[in-house]
Amino acid sequence: MFCITVPLVEGKDVSVNLPNGSTKTVGKVVALPDKTRWPSYTATKWGKPGTVAASAVNAIHLLIGIDKGRGRTMSITPLKTIAPAAGPGASIVIDSPAGEGMFGAWAPAVGNPVMVRGEDGTEAPLSESRIPKPGDSLVIKVTKDSVPYLVEIENRPGGRVMAYYSSYRTEVIGRVLRPVEGVGRFEGTLFQDVGRIRANHPGVIDISTSPNGEIGGFQIIPWEHSRSPEMLNLWNMTQWMVIAPEDGRSPMGGTPPLFLGGLVPGPASSESLWDLWSTYGRRPLVLCRIQGGPWQKLPVAVGKDDHALKGLTHLRIYFPTYDEPLKSDTSQSQGD
Repeated sequence: MFCITVPLVEGKDVSVNLPNGSTKTVGKVVALPDKTRWPSYTATKWGKPGTVAASAVNAIHLLIGIDKGRGRTMSITPLKTIAPAAGPGASIVIDSPAGEGMFGAWAPAVGNPVMVRGEDGTEAPLSESRIPKPGDSLVIKVTKDSVPYLVEIENRPGGRVMAYYSSYRTEVIGRVLRPVEGVGRFEGTLFQDVGRIRANHPGVIDISTSPNGEIGGFQIIPWEHSRSPEMLNLWNMTQWMVIAPEDGRSPMGGTPPLFLGGLVPGPASSESLWDLWSTYGRRPLVLCRIQGGPWQKLPVAVGKDDHALKGLTHLRIYFPTYDEPLKSDTSQSQGD
């Protein structure tokens, strides 16, 4: 759909290049990394080297390679942010506000390919043997992947995780091992609004329950991440939902649609894309049902509250879309 070009030259513009030849500036490079980060966060081991390993309002992480079972990353961060996973000295810093630009409307999805373009114009995938150096550019190719229209989750032990596709196909893609009941102080939610995606990576979906400027949210993680050493305490806490595949055995981390290729922070309220449908469609939305009642917005919950979501029985995550509603469905049915 579009490419993001990030030059490793201080003072140069970060640009979004659209297929129609137009270019939009989304920031300026203000600092370069002097190293990469290894070992990076645990879930990078479920990612694919040479791709986006996390898309968030507060940072974008790029997976260079996997060494001894742990990922090596380089990050792109806003000038003002909270992003411990980036690591000191391992980020390209741009002067964009958190939650906007390539951290908002133009954010890439997990799994989007990342190329390194040399000063001579040649390109090669980001890798251990092709780490960008000053003067190079990173080119992130944002693709339009096949994703469900929405994913609905029954918030109870054994509850179904169901994907609804635009071709009127419904698939049970998982089951809930541990329902969510509370919210916590996930710092990046400071830069996102209620019921919006704060971050997505191969091992997490982070959802904000706090207004922009305040901290509060919860996370959905795959079963294998719940067994990571740093996550073992979550079984004594209420701020995480743990889900497993329908067969109870297959890997879920780093797999679509929840942990690869779909979810992005989406445009902030002040941003717009190339048309009305894309501007609002590329803004994932999370709704809920309380005690089985009607669908509604997520309740506002700030800080740490172990029971803020008590009574929540269903969640719906609406995935990004780019077409006028029913337009793609109509063409699909005519083709059939």
